[in-house]
Amino acid sequence: MFKNPFSDKELARRVSGVRVEMAARGLDIAVFSAPESVFYLTGLDHWGYFAPHHLIVPADGEMVLVTRQMERVTIENQVRNARFSGHSDSVTPASHLAGELGSLSGKRVGFETSSSGFSFAAGREIAKTTGAGQWDDITDLTDALRLVKSPEEQAIMRAAARASDAGTLAAIAAIRDGAREADVAAECTAAMIRAGSNPPGFGPFIRPDHRIAEEHTTWGDGTYINGGRVMLELAGCVSRYHAPMGRLIHLGHIRDEDAEMAEISKRAFAASLNGLRPGRRARDVYADWQAVVDDAGLPHYRRHHCGYLVGIGFPPSWTGGNKVTGLRHDSDLEIKEGMSFHLLSWFTETGRGDFFVSNCALLGPNGPELLTNAPMGPTVL
Repeated sequence: MFKNPFSDKELARRVSGVRVEMAARGLDIAVFSAPESVFYLTGLDHWGYFAPHHLIVPADGEMVLVTRQMERVTIENQVRNARFSGHSDSVTPASHLAGELGSLSGKRVGFETSSSGFSFAAGREIAKTTGAGQWDDITDLTDALRLVKSPEEQAIMRAAARASDAGTLAAIAAIRDGAREADVAAECTAAMIRAGSNPPGFGPFIRPDHRIAEEHTTWGDGTYINGGRVMLELAGCVSRYHAPMGRLIHLGHIRDEDAEMAEISKRAFAASLNGLRPGRRARDVYADWQAVVDDAGLPHYRRHHCGYLVGIGFPPSWTGGNKVTGLRHDSDLEIKEGMSFHLLSWFTETGRGDFFVSNCALLGPNGPELLTNAPMGPTVL
């Protein structure tokens, strides 16, 4: 989080893609406020996104980045393709944005209305000041463009995956009878940083046996003991791109039913990985995963998805905003070359044993490529 990772050619390609979509929607101006969108179009990588950032993209001409004046030095160092317009903390971000937009009467404007950077109060103030009584919701505009990764993005994803593997292996090496949860988390995080990771959007999620079923909690103040299990789910992060992965670790021994579930989990994972082919739908990939589950005698067991698309992510998530683009049973999302996924084969509370494994994968020209490569297990320490 200290430099712009993209070439001028890459940024120009992205802005051009946005303007093509703007033209298709008949927009004169688009205003982006999601951190992921601003980063995608400018390369600005910092933690200042806790305060509103607004990127004004006209149909042609100069882009303008509106945020707090105190971010001037960072933006001068990182942003090459937009003019900076800073405001003091004595004014509202919306009022300064309205001043940059000017009168919007007669113009068709798009806003990311579902972004945390564009509140109801801001929208009301902009409408009153600029005369923009109506606007288009463009929340999905860069979301769709970001799903397919360019060669520059793919290289960053691979670097993030190397950090994920390093963190996973370090955590496994630290887990033992009597190990403090905090020490395992510290070793994991240190290894990711040493392997090139920046701070991830959230996590790592490292949990003891009695909290395995919790989805988004992490280490506590306890110690691990023989006979227990440890859930690992983490993501290395390089230039805001995340490569998540997960493992379930056993201390001392593994129950027979868990060992059986491990084989089912890995077969189901392989089915979803091999199901990533251009032209298929997300629901088809989920069906591949579920078919293995059904054949194993678990037709009652369902998950809300067997994975989701990943890439750019800012706190508080690595999913790319406040939603998850999942490989769900009811999703008709088309699978395309260049997409990257966090594939999960998660089996807890099945009544027949527990196991969990997940990896980051990229769909390349020669098929799916597994980016994270730490042993899938079962791992018994």
